Amino acid sequence: SMSRMKVFALLRRVTQPAARRVFSAEVPKEAPKGWWHSAQFWGGLGAVAGWGMTGSAIYDASLKGPEIISLNMTGVMIVYSSLFAKWAWVVNPRNMALCACHVSNVFAQGNQLRRAVEHKLSLGQAKEMQDMGYKAAAGAAGLGALIVGGPTLQTAIVGANLGPVSTFAAAAAGPFTVHFWAPMSKWLISGASFMDLNRPTELVSLTQYSALTATGLFFSRYAMLVSPVNYMLCSVNIALFGSSAWHLGRKINADYINPKK
Repeated sequence: SMSRMKVFALLRRVTQPAARRVFSAEVPKEAPKGWWHSAQFWGGLGAVAGWGMTGSAIYDASLKGPEIISLNMTGVMIVYSSLFAKWAWVVNPRNMALCACHVSNVFAQGNQLRRAVEHKLSLGQAKEMQDMGYKAAAGAAGLGALIVGGPTLQTAIVGANLGPVSTFAAAAAGPFTVHFWAPMSKWLISGASFMDLNRPTELVSLTQYSALTATGLFFSRYAMLVSPVNYMLCSVNIALFGSSAWHLGRKINADYINPKK
């Protein structure tokens, strides 16, 4: 009996340190991912394209007349950049370069909006500008009401156990999060672009649509690499790429391939 206890004691002394080494060993770090799977890589390209939009607004304000400014597109861009500045801050991994470029774009597009309104007023279109102002104010009031009442409404819907509706309301990228509304604002850009498919090429900004085309390309991949994964953001960027590339192709064709003589 004593010899058996000695054997067990010896086995414990031998096996316990080995077990501790096994279970306390660090989990091997994940191998570095290639560029195709890197959120930082695609997010960086997205930020560069975003800075292209900001630079486009600054460039156009410095060298182009206000007659080329699309009021629809400029207003949408202000809403879009406001939401994406927030999205870039809260998404994982956080994208500070993208956040900074969208904050800058809000100011740049605001300046473009001011120039466009002043130009319209100088042409005697005060009534049109007044109507547009009323619509913008109504939209802002509705948005403010949704922001204030959003948490209460979400709690009520989730607590009502409405099946897929409650599940969607509680989702990480659901309708009560910026992960939902940032892509929705991008649908407005795509919609504005689709509505102007026959816009005269002399009124199409080469720099702006180059930036929008690149943004659509980069973000369609970036959306699948962030957390939470954002399928809506992916789909809208595919649409944005298509509509913006259409305008860009028309502009390049009209100005450089088959210019009017």
